[in-house]
Amino acid sequence: QVQLVESGGGLVRAGGSLRLSCAASGRTFSSYAMGWFRQAPGKEREFVAAISWSGGSSYYADSVKGRFTISRDNAKNTVYLQMNSLKPEDTAVYYCAKSTGLGSRTYEYDTWGQGTQVTVSS
Repeated sequence: QVQLVESGGGLVRAGGSLRLSCAASGRTFSSYAMGWFRQAPGKEREFVAAISWSGGSSYYADSVKGRFTISRDNAKNTVYLQMNSLKPEDTAVYYCAKSTGLGSRTYEYDTWGQGTQVTVSS
């Protein structure tokens, strides 16, 4: 059973940066794709970014493209989300998730972390 624990959230001013981390338990981390999602109050959970098992492929929601970067270190069982040029509309709880493929739909992910809060002030 894989467990995911996010960290790195916090309060930052618009234009600032944060790096989120997601540590995974288990020996098979390098065999599956991973993704980041976010959920703002009163809104549905939305896709942010995903990365293949090797790290060789990644893709992003249009809203974060060019500002966020997803990466992974399979030796450390960790996936990262570097967030630059943050905007108030990026404020949300951010979740990492283990994928059954490499998609952008929540039903394509079968294991979720508890989330970490990111708040961007204007």
